[in-house]
Amino acid sequence: MKKTEQTIKVYYNSACPVCRAGADYMKGSLQCKEEWNDVHQNNSLALDVNNDLESVRERLHVIDENGKTRIGFEAFLVIWHNSKSRSDRAKSWFFGLPVLRQISNVIYNVLARVLYNWNRWKKHW
Repeated sequence: MKKTEQTIKVYYNSACPVCRAGADYMKGSLQCKEEWNDVHQNNSLALDVNNDLESVRERLHVIDENGKTRIGFEAFLVIWHNSKSRSDRAKSWFFGLPVLRQISNVIYNVLARVLYNWNRWKKHW
Protein backbone atom coordinates (compact mmCIF):
# COMPACT_ATOMS: atom_id res chain seq x y z
CA MET A 1 0.00 0.00 0.00
CA LYS A 2 1.53 3.30 -1.07
CA LYS A 3 1.17 6.13 1.43
CA THR A 4 1.45 9.24 -0.72
CA GLU A 5 -1.41 11.33 0.70
CA GLN A 6 -0.36 11.18 4.33
CA THR A 7 1.76 13.84 5.98
CA ILE A 8 3.78 13.59 9.16
CA LYS A 9 5.70 16.36 10.91
CA VAL A 10 8.87 15.51 12.78
CA TYR A 11 10.30 17.80 15.48
CA TYR A 12 13.91 17.24 16.49
CA ASN A 13 16.89 19.09 18.02
CA SER A 14 19.86 19.54 15.69
CA ALA A 15 22.00 20.94 18.53
CA CYS A 16 22.34 17.35 19.73
CA PRO A 17 24.83 15.58 17.42
CA VAL A 18 23.16 12.20 17.93
CA CYS A 19 19.69 13.60 17.21
CA ARG A 20 20.95 15.48 14.14
CA ALA A 21 22.63 12.35 12.76
CA GLY A 22 19.47 10.30 13.32
CA ALA A 23 17.28 12.89 11.62
CA ASP A 24 19.70 13.22 8.69
CA TYR A 25 19.69 9.43 8.31
CA MET A 26 15.88 9.22 8.31
CA LYS A 27 15.14 12.22 6.08
CA GLY A 28 13.77 11.17 2.74
CA SER A 29 13.16 7.59 3.83
CA LEU A 30 9.41 7.92 4.22
CA GLN A 31 6.61 6.95 1.87
CA CYS A 32 4.52 9.92 2.89
CA LYS A 33 4.85 13.66 2.83
CA GLU A 34 7.13 14.66 5.63
CA GLU A 35 8.12 17.91 7.24
CA TRP A 36 11.27 18.02 9.35
CA ASN A 37 11.26 20.78 11.97
CA ASP A 38 14.42 21.68 13.82
CA VAL A 39 13.58 23.28 17.18
CA HIS A 40 17.18 24.38 17.61
CA GLN A 41 16.98 26.56 14.50
CA ASN A 42 13.47 27.79 15.34
CA ASN A 43 12.58 27.51 19.02
CA SER A 44 8.95 28.53 18.46
CA LEU A 45 8.29 25.28 16.59
CA ALA A 46 7.90 23.59 19.99
CA LEU A 47 4.53 25.32 20.21
CA ASP A 48 3.32 23.21 17.25
CA VAL A 49 3.32 20.16 19.50
CA ASN A 50 1.96 22.05 22.52
CA ASN A 51 5.08 21.42 24.50
CA ASP A 52 7.84 23.44 26.05
CA LEU A 53 11.12 23.76 24.18
CA GLU A 54 13.11 21.65 26.67
CA SER A 55 10.72 18.71 26.25
CA VAL A 56 11.16 18.80 22.48
CA ARG A 57 14.92 19.10 22.87
CA GLU A 58 14.90 16.00 25.05
CA ARG A 59 12.62 13.73 23.06
CA LEU A 60 11.70 13.30 19.41
CA HIS A 61 8.16 14.52 18.62
CA VAL A 62 5.99 13.61 15.63
CA ILE A 63 2.57 14.76 14.55
CA ASP A 64 1.27 11.67 12.78
CA GLU A 65 -0.89 11.44 9.67
CA ASN A 66 -4.01 11.72 11.88
CA GLY A 67 -2.82 14.89 13.63
CA LYS A 68 -1.93 13.15 16.90
CA THR A 69 1.31 14.08 18.65
CA ARG A 70 3.60 11.13 19.38
CA ILE A 71 6.58 11.56 21.68
CA GLY A 72 9.79 9.61 22.19
CA PHE A 73 9.77 5.99 21.14
CA GLU A 74 6.18 6.35 19.90
CA ALA A 75 7.50 8.93 17.41
CA PHE A 76 9.99 6.39 16.09
CA LEU A 77 7.18 3.88 15.59
CA VAL A 78 5.34 6.41 13.39
CA ILE A 79 8.47 7.13 11.35
CA TRP A 80 9.26 3.43 10.89
CA HIS A 81 5.64 2.65 10.01
CA ASN A 82 5.76 5.26 7.23
CA SER A 83 9.17 4.23 5.89
CA LYS A 84 9.93 2.98 2.38
CA SER A 85 12.10 0.31 3.98
CA ARG A 86 10.49 -3.06 4.67
CA SER A 87 12.88 -3.56 7.58
CA ASP A 88 11.76 -0.26 9.15
CA ARG A 89 8.11 -1.23 8.75
CA ALA A 90 8.93 -4.60 10.30
CA LYS A 91 10.62 -2.79 13.22
CA SER A 92 7.45 -0.75 13.68
CA TRP A 93 5.36 -3.90 13.87
CA PHE A 94 7.81 -5.84 16.08
CA PHE A 95 8.56 -3.05 18.57
CA GLY A 96 4.89 -2.07 18.53
CA LEU A 97 3.99 -5.36 20.21
CA PRO A 98 2.68 -4.54 23.71
CA VAL A 99 5.53 -5.84 25.91
CA LEU A 100 8.30 -4.74 23.56
CA ARG A 101 6.66 -1.34 23.19
CA GLN A 102 6.63 -0.82 26.96
CA ILE A 103 10.24 -1.95 27.39
CA SER A 104 11.38 0.18 24.44
CA ASN A 105 9.60 3.24 25.83
CA VAL A 106 11.41 2.87 29.16
CA ILE A 107 14.80 2.36 27.49
CA TYR A 108 14.23 5.31 25.15
CA ASN A 109 13.21 7.60 28.01
CA VAL A 110 16.30 6.70 30.05
CA LEU A 111 18.64 7.19 27.08
CA ALA A 112 16.90 10.43 26.07
CA ARG A 113 17.36 11.83 29.58
CA VAL A 114 21.03 10.87 29.66
CA LEU A 115 21.63 12.33 26.19
CA TYR A 116 19.73 15.52 27.10
CA ASN A 117 21.82 16.00 30.24
CA TRP A 118 25.03 15.31 28.31
CA ASN A 119 24.07 17.94 25.71
CA ARG A 120 23.32 20.48 28.44
CA TRP A 121 26.63 19.70 30.14
CA LYS A 122 28.44 20.18 26.80
CA LYS A 123 26.52 23.48 26.37
CA HIS A 124 25.10 22.56 22.96
CA TRP A 125 22.35 25.09 23.68
